[in-house]
Amino acid sequence: MPDAILLAGPTASGKSRLAIDLARRHGGVVINADSMQVYGELRILTARPSPEDRATVPHRLYGHVPARERYSVGRWLSDVAAVIEETRRGGRLPILVGGTGLYFKALSEGLAAVPAVPASVRARIRAEAEGVDTAALHTHLAAIDPEDAAYVRPSDRARILRAMDVFAATRQSLAAWQRASAGPPLVEPARAVRVVLAPPRALLHERIAERAEHIVRHGGLAEVEALLALGLDGDLPVMKAIGVRELNAHLKGDISLDEAVAAIKTETRRYAKRQMTWFRNQMAEWQFADSAVAALDLAGGRA
Repeated sequence: MPDAILLAGPTASGKSRLAIDLARRHGGVVINADSMQVYGELRILTARPSPEDRATVPHRLYGHVPARERYSVGRWLSDVAAVIEETRRGGRLPILVGGTGLYFKALSEGLAAVPAVPASVRARIRAEAEGVDTAALHTHLAAIDPEDAAYVRPSDRARILRAMDVFAATRQSLAAWQRASAGPPLVEPARAVRVVLAPPRALLHERIAERAEHIVRHGGLAEVEALLALGLDGDLPVMKAIGVRELNAHLKGDISLDEAVAAIKTETRRYAKRQMTWFRNQMAEWQFADSAVAALDLAGGRA
């Protein structure tokens, strides 16, 4: 029996259902490793496991963070350490599942100690960036910190600002800090089963389309309305969840509902592609499975 099962995969790949199956077979606890499923206000948009699923086997670290907070990989690592210890003390198998590659990397390699950015520095960077186009911010980042700029998409404003924060505060790139000494891993790679569930692209796109339709049919609009009613800073991670911007545009009358659904499908396909690129480049030593059946075999879950 391994010390843990780590199950990664792109959005809509079926990994949550597979994790439940594995938990039933192994007496395990399903532990969230997805950066958006932690937010309590995003049950529908993130396809969080249903109450029925969560009643079937124990689930941890789902929906436990308020939308107003900036949850980080460091906080997740602290939270998950306690949950893994508790799970093992109870004689159960930790089964970590999600699509956030950086969470898995931190779990099995440790996390570099990036110094905290002073609030005054962060405020100055935000003030200077106000009203500046995101692409222009990326160009500026490339001029002062080409290493980080090479890894950050020109459209990802939050990550651009984060890199600028760290560079302004430390005069080192975020990438350099992440290469520095990392803490010990919580899960030893050699003692864990590590699987990436990677269905064929056509099947994944079909599931993505089904998920987008499901979001609208089962309360996604109301969920976005409730989130917007909180009056949160648009720069918060929760406001970047796929579906928030698209459904907000519909609620404002800028686009039709059909157009919003189409936009969600498009953005989700793009996100899944980025996830797979990360998995192939950063987790190449993991085992890749193109179906749940193959993944069960790799995880030792078949009877």
